[in-house]
Amino acid sequence: MSDNVRGYVKPGFEHVRDVFAQNFEKGEELGAGFAAIQDGEVLVDLQGGFADRAKKQIWDERTLVPIYSTTKAISAFVVAYVLSQSDRYSHESKMTEFWPEFGAAGKEALTIGDVLSHQGGLPGFKDEFDPSLWLDPVGLSAKLAETEPLWSPVPDGTSGYHPLTWGYLAGEIVRRIAGKSLGTVLAEVITGTAGDAPDIDFWIGTPESEHDRCADIQRPKELPELGPINDFKKAAFMTKWASPNRGGPEWRKTEIPSANGHGTAKSVAQLYAGFAQGGRIGETQFLDEESWEGLTRQRTFGPDRVLPFEIEFAAGVMRNSSEFYGPNHNSFGHSGWGGSAALGDPDLKLSAAYVMNRQSNKLQADPRGQRLFAALYDCI
Repeated sequence: MSDNVRGYVKPGFEHVRDVFAQNFEKGEELGAGFAAIQDGEVLVDLQGGFADRAKKQIWDERTLVPIYSTTKAISAFVVAYVLSQSDRYSHESKMTEFWPEFGAAGKEALTIGDVLSHQGGLPGFKDEFDPSLWLDPVGLSAKLAETEPLWSPVPDGTSGYHPLTWGYLAGEIVRRIAGKSLGTVLAEVITGTAGDAPDIDFWIGTPESEHDRCADIQRPKELPELGPINDFKKAAFMTKWASPNRGGPEWRKTEIPSANGHGTAKSVAQLYAGFAQGGRIGETQFLDEESWEGLTRQRTFGPDRVLPFEIEFAAGVMRNSSEFYGPNHNSFGHSGWGGSAALGDPDLKLSAAYVMNRQSNKLQADPRGQRLFAALYDCI
């Protein structure tokens, strides 16, 4: 057993701690966390390794780490909450009802649900621009509104993953309907991080006051496994302008609801409990029946145009036909670049999250997290 593993496991869940320690013993981790919650009870909350590449700063229960696209399901939950508070809009509302400019270049028929399920044809930009625009969410959203889709924007039940642009679209939906940014709604209504005593230690738009807690990222040496390259993948991942400079203070502070949520394993599991408990997080029911159905029903299923997988998307969260998120097909989940992943299982009222700072080149099903999910279910 590694003496660098800390935290809590409920009696009967020691196997999860063993598997977590084995990931370190195999040399696969720098620092990491894993947490699981069932119907409000913490089953597992583990930390291990180091928060910095120099291996001087211990990864502890306060270490924050970016979870990249695992952020998307949390952001999708915020969008669903905002829609639940509106008497005008739902997931089936057209984007142009509140964002007229978005209808340019043939996008006028797209609904909120279409866009959040990666059917809008905007996975990236084929023409060069200054990548610093990614740090200006309103400006980048305006650019998306005027952009011609890379495929016909007629929803046909198949997706083309939007790795970064998704977050700007989700953020603009919230800004125009709620009059506040997505990260602000999350902080004020769900996590409590807008106050002095947050309930959930998670941020989209991480203030400088928290940056000293943020882990260093050790990037992978290999390129992501994208399969055969097409124009959609090039625009999404492979141009010089496909993303901003990641990891600096401006990137942390900017709200990018697709890619730069910062939290702990416990806080991510707390938020994914919303998918395990039918829209409830903690003691609060955030989603009514209509918004829950709009968030979680199947909208696409099949080979994705950008990722080399068959994916079943709801409105911003993945449905678990792949079994990447435990053995229950009724579960929901999402993964992030480098290995992070989280799930919500509504049948067991179980949520779990794996976070780390040594990235692999996996876009889905990183074996470290997969082992931990399997160990957790073995103990249930």
